[in-house]
Amino acid sequence: MNPWFWFRTASLFLIRSRRSTLILSLMVLFAVGMLVFLSSLAVGVTDAMIQNTVSLYAGHISGFEIPAAIAPERLVVPGVAQVIRRGRLTGMLERQGRSERIEMTLVDPDAEKQRTAVWKKMVEGRFPEKGEQAICLGYLLAQRLGIRAGETLTFRPESDPDQRPRLQVAGIFKTGLDLLDREQVFCPADALALTPPTWSAAIFLEKGVAPATVIAAYARIFSGMDRFRSWDQLMPDLRQLIDLNYLSMSLVMVLVFAVVALGISCAFVIFILKNIREYGIMKAMGVTATETAALIGLEVVLLNMAAATLGLGLGISLVFYVGWTGIDLTAFTSHNRYFSVSGIIYPRLTGYSLWLPPALAFIFSLLGAVWPVVLVARKKAAEILRII
Repeated sequence: MNPWFWFRTASLFLIRSRRSTLILSLMVLFAVGMLVFLSSLAVGVTDAMIQNTVSLYAGHISGFEIPAAIAPERLVVPGVAQVIRRGRLTGMLERQGRSERIEMTLVDPDAEKQRTAVWKKMVEGRFPEKGEQAICLGYLLAQRLGIRAGETLTFRPESDPDQRPRLQVAGIFKTGLDLLDREQVFCPADALALTPPTWSAAIFLEKGVAPATVIAAYARIFSGMDRFRSWDQLMPDLRQLIDLNYLSMSLVMVLVFAVVALGISCAFVIFILKNIREYGIMKAMGVTATETAALIGLEVVLLNMAAATLGLGLGISLVFYVGWTGIDLTAFTSHNRYFSVSGIIYPRLTGYSLWLPPALAFIFSLLGAVWPVVLVARKKAAEILRII
């Protein structure tokens, strides 16, 4: 018999049992739809953690001890949106008998305000302006020095201890990252008469560009200079958290579809017992156990494909609907350092979120068909007809 015959027969079996087919379809439909949305939300959480981390200060790639002869423009390769140059000076901040060893970062305030978010995290005062002999520092460092915004202190650089410029504290910031809040000081690059021999870079990439691609380009341009690190190299804890997020979501999908498959299996057993007369007659007519198994499997496949397709449509619709405004989780992430800039999550469709739920639905539905197939295949036509 040709495949069209079995396709038509399987379709008729499903149509005849409209209520059972509808209930099973709804199970698969809502499971696929909700998991497409939830997995897209998991991708959105990952995007938010990465974006919050790189946009606060460091960028997608950080460059260290770059020779002064290399201009920032040379780092603008395909995929790079902007390069922010920063100088670094170590020294002592002193005020009324108190002193702290710090690393002062010389910045272009306009570039920092354009790309980074430290200036948005001020708890006192403001970010210093270009040309202003002022600094801003983390709140933990300010507490140790006992200083407030508007007061002045002295900076004694290690490279030239004779210079002791007086600097006003323009503002105090609180990012939630201990390293920044405890040690970091920002000063306009043109406020001091000191030029560090090397500089560091915060490199921001265009959307969708992998940091590894840009670092590989730098390796070709600057042969032998290994001074660039991506965000995941500098923050392995965030990389592990993202991997754990995907693993947790995948386990949820497997558990959900295992339950759905069990429901499908039980429902198909009832479905087959209800139509056991037809299967007995087909066996008496010469239909083999293999053909019977293929028929039941085809019924499951057809039901699953139709329901999963509608579920995909439901999930995609939810993602696009919620994606316009995002989901504001600020109240639940206000103390989380990976959401220090914004707590709004935008779900995003990827291959992971789009294809894994229907693929798992298909696999587990086939597994759910094993029990009904074995139930029919093991019984002989005479046994089935005697039951009737």
